[in-house]
Amino acid sequence: MSDCDPVAEIGPFSDSGADVIPWPVALRELEQARLFWLSTVRPDGRPHVTPLLAVWTGGALYFATGDQERKARNLHTNDHCVMTTGTNVLDGIDITIEGRAELVCDPAERSTTADAYESKYGDLLMSPEGTWYGLGDTIRSGRVLLFRIDPEVGFAFGKGEMYSQIRYRFQR
Repeated sequence: MSDCDPVAEIGPFSDSGADVIPWPVALRELEQARLFWLSTVRPDGRPHVTPLLAVWTGGALYFATGDQERKARNLHTNDHCVMTTGTNVLDGIDITIEGRAELVCDPAERSTTADAYESKYGDLLMSPEGTWYGLGDTIRSGRVLLFRIDPEVGFAFGKGEMYSQIRYRFQR
């Protein structure tokens, strides 16, 4: 997927006079966000949501997980998912990306993504005292599953003085 700007449209739940949040602003939020929430669907149709680390690189969102974790088992049955990030206050921007999670096996893509994780999360991955120490090498070696979500549609929800709902349609 390329980093081409998606088509942005202001949604019907926006305040009158609200402006479109330009994609570069939403993208900056995705790139800087430290915590994401992944929503998947269990085989019996029940939802599953879990917090995780993720990176935006090369026009897609990436996340890593163990092969026996619920999210991985869900995605093997149904690859549709939603990744969300934002604030837990009524100010700022919340971002939602919908798409299909694809398992990444290519060593070069895994290495580039591991580099992005290490750049973004620094000491959490790089220092022996870090919470996820060694995750970059684990991604590179293939000892953990790596998924890529190529966005199909996204939403930005602006909060504060002016509320807005922006829909981003990604071109394929």
